[in-house]
Amino acid sequence: MRLRFLQQPLLACLLTLVVLLGQAPAARAAFTLPPLPYPADALEPVIDGITMTIHHDRHHSAYVSNLNGQIKANPALAGLSLDALQSRIAGFPEAVRNNGGGHWNHSQFWAVMAPQGQGGAPSSELVAAIDSAFGSMEAMQAQFNQAAAARFGSGWAWLIRRPSGELAITSTANQDNPLMDLPGIERGTPLLGLDVWEHAYYLNYQNRRPDYIKAWWSLVNWNEVNRRYLQAAPPSPA
Repeated sequence: MRLRFLQQPLLACLLTLVVLLGQAPAARAAFTLPPLPYPADALEPVIDGITMTIHHDRHHSAYVSNLNGQIKANPALAGLSLDALQSRIAGFPEAVRNNGGGHWNHSQFWAVMAPQGQGGAPSSELVAAIDSAFGSMEAMQAQFNQAAAARFGSGWAWLIRRPSGELAITSTANQDNPLMDLPGIERGTPLLGLDVWEHAYYLNYQNRRPDYIKAWWSLVNWNEVNRRYLQAAPPSPA
């Protein structure tokens, strides 16, 4: 009789545990695909809706999926933000580098673009920094365009803010970016990054990459670039 009395509370506890486990939310993936901040056709005619849909829903989505697929073999990934991962990328296998970089690069790419007429203008602080570093906005754009056009094969062109606070233009191959702790990469905080992989422009521009680069400037979301410039300010001396 005593044994049966003890078994009943134990059985009740086990049943409660089963219910709770059944109601527990499924484990979330460490990294998720951000939605486009505008309709896929909102950047036309510079970037067509089909290209944007394929670029976001297939290419970017694949980077996120593949990066999450690396978590089992690299458990430290689950505890890192996407930003933090970039600065520690040298400690991970190449698959993490490629897919982690692809996820970060594309996430910033969607954010630094806006439909024509909706991107605002460079702030007075940013204009002053551009004039100091390059001489003029036109000179900065010309240097950026050259970096984007001269990048052999696939990669990115970047306007960055160095740790010193100065602006610079650089480019990286494949899905690398200036946040990565890799040899041969000029480090800095990306303010503006342009994707020059062929899938970013080929339907409209085919092999005319310079035409794509020139047209792209009308899509720059200067409001976002201004925010990034201020956020990347070096710490004030103590």
